[in-house]
Amino acid sequence: MICPKCGSEMNDGSAFCTKCGAALGENAQNNNGNPQGNPQNGNPQMGNPQMNNGMPYGNPQSNNGMPYGMPQQPYVDPKDHTAEFDAKDISDNKVMAMLPYLMGTIGIIIALLASRESAYTYFHVRQALKISVVTILVSLITAVLCWTIIVPIAGAVCAIILLVVRIICFFQVCSGKAKEAAIVGSFGFLK
Repeated sequence: MICPKCGSEMNDGSAFCTKCGAALGENAQNNNGNPQGNPQNGNPQMGNPQMNNGMPYGNPQSNNGMPYGMPQQPYVDPKDHTAEFDAKDISDNKVMAMLPYLMGTIGIIIALLASRESAYTYFHVRQALKISVVTILVSLITAVLCWTIIVPIAGAVCAIILLVVRIICFFQVCSGKAKEAAIVGSFGFLK
């Protein structure tokens, strides 16, 4: 559908133009061909209850570019990779995917040896490996700078945060999800 006022292309069935706010389709016909309303009562905007100074009430651009009442696209989390894996792979290898979060480095080794063909387990091994690398780095920095007061305290706080991230990842595996680990997944050197 093309807007008769500004020439912008709209979705079929749109009530108003998202660029200029002109009435489209049935709304334009109900206004006797005048997109600004009914001029019979002296006020062109009063003829159409959906118009406010020639613009539809509200902001037609604030609904992801769609006029109000139009369906929106569902939000897809870019860090959620669950849809990339087969449901059978997830159900068969859920326990192996839990091991890296429960047992640390030993769990990573066991999961790699036990489930070589599972992409789901391999995904969680990579996430647990990221958490382990950051934990080792925090421990090394804390050990080297232990003579200061702030660094050991900051290291302890970071260790607690990494433990919480590990627990969150464990519960995501329990629910069959494949999400990137929070915080450590955004570090560029661990991609």
